[in-house]
Formats: sequence, structure tokens, C-alpha cells
Amino acid sequence: MVTGGAGYIGSHLVVALAEQGFDPVVLDDFSNSRPQMRDRLQRILGRELQVVVGDVNDRRSLSSLFSGAEFAAVAHLAGRKAVAESARQPLSYYRANVSGTLALCEVMAEFGVRHLLFSSSATVYGESTAMPLAEHAPLRATNPYGRSKLMVEQMLADLASAHRAAGNPWRIAALRYFNPVGAHPSGEIGEDPLGEPENLVPYIAQVAVGRRQQLRVFGNQYPTPDGTGVRDYIHVMDLVEGHVAALRYLLREGPGGYFVWNLGTGRGASVLDVIAAFERASGRSVPYVIDAQRPGDVAACWADPRRAQRDLGWRARRTLDQMMSDVWRWQAAHPEGLGS
Repeated sequence: MVTGGAGYIGSHLVVALAEQGFDPVVLDDFSNSRPQMRDRLQRILGRELQVVVGDVNDRRSLSSLFSGAEFAAVAHLAGRKAVAESARQPLSYYRANVSGTLALCEVMAEFGVRHLLFSSSATVYGESTAMPLAEHAPLRATNPYGRSKLMVEQMLADLASAHRAAGNPWRIAALRYFNPVGAHPSGEIGEDPLGEPENLVPYIAQVAVGRRQQLRVFGNQYPTPDGTGVRDYIHVMDLVEGHVAALRYLLREGPGGYFVWNLGTGRGASVLDVIAAFERASGRSVPYVIDAQRPGDVAACWADPRRAQRDLGWRARRTLDQMMSDVWRWQAAHPEGLGS
């Protein structure tokens, strides 16, 4: 089962799982995704897909879903994910991300499903000056979104530890995403935020198709080569391929445990690097203005992905130019999103 399977990353994961021989079932409340996603996924896969409308906080609905199917594992991607919004609405983030995961784990335990992939985030590291970030780096989340992910990680580590000691082990993985971008190469699905984009790349794409007047670049005085913030951008298809590799790892015979892997490229790109790559891909100019640096934004952040490379045999392969080409293919075909 894939919770949040109609969202940006979840939809791409559903495709990757189906193409690798799995039979994914989608659970999504469609609070941040569009109902057209089901048809798009079925068009890509060429077959019917079971999509259940529901909330992971609804234990009764979860129990009904689990009683009607035999799930080998759960990939838990449902949740809220905007850093700025989390500062304004902290309780909604703790309810969706922490309480939702607790409800899901309780129902999984009830039905004996003990393989879980959790969608975590590099925001659990917070403000760190030591790059690249490895899994053993200090965890210093600085906003409610990051803290909600960190709370869940701690809860899952405790769950795995307790059940390993009791002799009924779970195998749980937390995947710390860096900055997913890109779209499916078919151009059928991509990042389609409801409302104003919170992330850089969809905002750039919407400026390019005329939905936004210009891009605001927050800060150009960072201690980076061009003064703008540097992040580790990873193609969404590389990211979901990492999920499939992690799922196969969990499903192997082996002792229970709690595993953590960074999913990133190990390379940083600045805001201006991303704009330039998008302009090359699209042939369009992206007007921007320099705005004040936002409180809490770090100068640079990129992953040390070597643990995932070693344990999973996985490596991010796609370049920044490929990422932007796939973004443009998606956005040019859907200037107003899936509704267009």
C-alpha cells in the first residue's frame, strides 16, 4: 500500500512499483492532489489501479482496508510538507504527520504487517555547516515540519527496537529526501501544487508558462559561489527508484531493524544554477528579483548518499539538465496543471 499515492512523489512511486512487478494500492485523501491523478496513473500503467479515498488518521477506514487485502508492506508518504506553512499551522502538521503515522502503525500491528517505508526529509538535520550530510549527522530540525518528521523517526526507531526484543520484529526504513524535482518522462504526471508553489522548481515552471509574473530569489549574499542558496536536487524518478530498492531490502529475510538512508545526489546546485538549467531546457527566460533572505534558510545543504549506494545498490543517475527537461515537458503540456 502507498499512502499519499496520488501526490507528487507517491504517484511516481506507484508507477515505479507497478513497473517492477508489485501491485500497489493507493490510499489518499486528495487534500493536496487532484482526482484526475487516478486516470493519469492508469493511462501510464495501461491497467486498472485500486485507489481508496481515505485519511491515515481514520483508524476505522484503515482497518477496513487492511481487512480486505494482504499487504506485504506499506510505503507511507501521506502527510503535510510545506516548511513555511508548518510555522503558521503547527498543530495540523503534528496531527497529519505524527498522529497519522501512529494510527497507521497501530493498524499495521493489528493486521501483522511489519514492513514499513517512511517518507522522511533532510529537514531533520536542521542548520548544519558540515557538508555533505551523512545519516549520523546531528538532528536539529528547526521548524514544525522538520520536527514532525523527526518525531516520527524516533517513534519508528522505538517501535522497531521494542518488537525486536519481543521476538516479533518489524523492518522499518526512514528515507531522508533532499530536494525532489522533475517529472515522469511521459509528461503525464509531475509536480502539481494546489495554490501557490512552496518549492523553487514548480514556481520557476509556472513563471515560464505565464501563471506567475516573476520569481523571487530569497537572498544572494550567502557564502556560496554565486551568493544564492545551494541544495541537493534529485530527480523524482531517481528518488522513487531508491524507494523500490529500499523496499526490496526490507522484504529480504533478515532480522528486524530500523534503517535510515539519505536519498540525494551528493551534489549541490544553487538557485541561479537551477534557473539557468531551466532556461536551457525550455528556451524561455525566467525573470526574477532578489528578495530578502528568509529566516531559517541555510546557505547550503547536500547529501552524503554513500550508505544507500552501499546497502541498496542504488545511485541517483539523472542530471540537473534532465530534471529541468522533464519539468518543462510536464509543465508545457499542462500549463494550468492536471485540470488543464
